[in-house]
Amino acid sequence: MRPGGQAQFVRTPLPARTDSSLDGARVWALGHLDRPISLADLAARAGVSVRTLTRRFTAETGVPPFEWLLQQRLLRARELLETTDLTVDHVAARSGLGSGESLRQHLNRRIGMTPAAYRSAFARRP
Repeated sequence: MRPGGQAQFVRTPLPARTDSSLDGARVWALGHLDRPISLADLAARAGVSVRTLTRRFTAETGVPPFEWLLQQRLLRARELLETTDLTVDHVAARSGLGSGESLRQHLNRRIGMTPAAYRSAFARRP
């Protein structure tokens, strides 16, 4: 088994289309992971209040909106680590995690690997 017990190739998934009014907000968020996204932004995209967004989002996804955003940002960071030679700071910025240090902390906490170790183990090579 590979370090971290993770699948080798991570792709950023689009949420399945449902009849939920939150679909558009989730798709929009995936397209803007590199920018700050607030609950108010998501609620406005969904056309609901922040309270309703939080309640419905958690019911539909199993996690609160900010946890879902963090998961999506980490998926994006992993994808970038696998497919590019960007520096850790650039990967963090493009995935919305802010700094290389933030990326290191989140990746280590979630899968027990540093970005360099992750890239070494999972980088796609021709």
